[in-house]
Amino acid sequence: MKIQSREPAEEGRERITLVPESLDDLWHLQYVLEPGDRVSGDTTRRIQRDDDKMRDTGGEREHMYVGIDVNSVEFAKFANRLRVGGEIVDASREDQLGFHHTLNVEERDEITVEKRFKPDQIERLEEAAAATDAPDVAIATVEEGEAHVHTVAQYGTDEYGSFTGTTGKGEYARSRDELFGEVTAALRRLDVDAIILAGPGFTKQDLLDFVEDEAPDVAERISTVDTSAVGDRGVHEVLKRGAVADVQEETRIAEEAELIDELTRRIGEGAKAAYGPEQVAKAADFGAVETLLVLDERLRKERGAVSEDEEGRQWDVDVNEIVTDVEQQGGDVTVFSSDFAPGDQLANLGGIAALLRYRLE
Repeated sequence: MKIQSREPAEEGRERITLVPESLDDLWHLQYVLEPGDRVSGDTTRRIQRDDDKMRDTGGEREHMYVGIDVNSVEFAKFANRLRVGGEIVDASREDQLGFHHTLNVEERDEITVEKRFKPDQIERLEEAAAATDAPDVAIATVEEGEAHVHTVAQYGTDEYGSFTGTTGKGEYARSRDELFGEVTAALRRLDVDAIILAGPGFTKQDLLDFVEDEAPDVAERISTVDTSAVGDRGVHEVLKRGAVADVQEETRIAEEAELIDELTRRIGEGAKAAYGPEQVAKAADFGAVETLLVLDERLRKERGAVSEDEEGRQWDVDVNEIVTDVEQQGGDVTVFSSDFAPGDQLANLGGIAALLRYRLE
């Protein structure tokens, strides 16, 4: 993410011009933009024509600059774009004011965002800017007869390829080499700075030996990690052990995996932890929150949710207020991605939890 400029705007708002440079950056923006914000940028819009010089052909697209009052935000990961919809409140063509329009924000598109930025949103933009030069990482997990390749991004991990082959050595060596060849070819196609090769037993070392012979330039980027499983479980183990953090210090996922494991351990032991909006709100009121864990979806969609305790009494829970209180009390705040397994676990706990300084009775 490139932050081009920051300047004050009217009514206590701030205007930030930025350029997303990756799919990660578009994902970050999804949780920065909210209804009521103003987003401006270049776009194309279908304009109806019906005059003496040109008959109505159903409209032609024209390039223009628009500013919209945001009412919807959608991260279309597989389309490589962020869709920001709303009413046009500023435009290079005045006759377009008041119409609804969707800005399709893609990598390298410059946009200007005007809003009252919350502390966690500024922090997210700054993290995205700092992570621009962080190395790209792939994780390959392998055991006899099975291999998986995942790419690591700040919004989570994606399975790039899954491969199967005959189990065993000896007379099955040719099929085994075919499996290794497919994995090697996949790793060659990936444009990454580092590859973590993981799995149980000695198969990963055999694969590494194969890669060293067939693709030494790829082998130079490989480090190995022992895990008890492959696939998604193996990837989680790699992240938990901090292997990704060694080559990509800014990755959010490794931190999330470690925090959710610590949270579940404390919950299991009845130790210093709170989860769910009511418990966390109480802990924040007492200044007991050491680390706040909050799901990005809850932070974006549920600021000001209403919940009930076990006796049916309502609690007005303002998530943003909790975040602000924890930061003022010197606590840490980690926003979890809803696209990754630790985020799923946090969602099952109400989308918000906390590691506490002391146990609350």
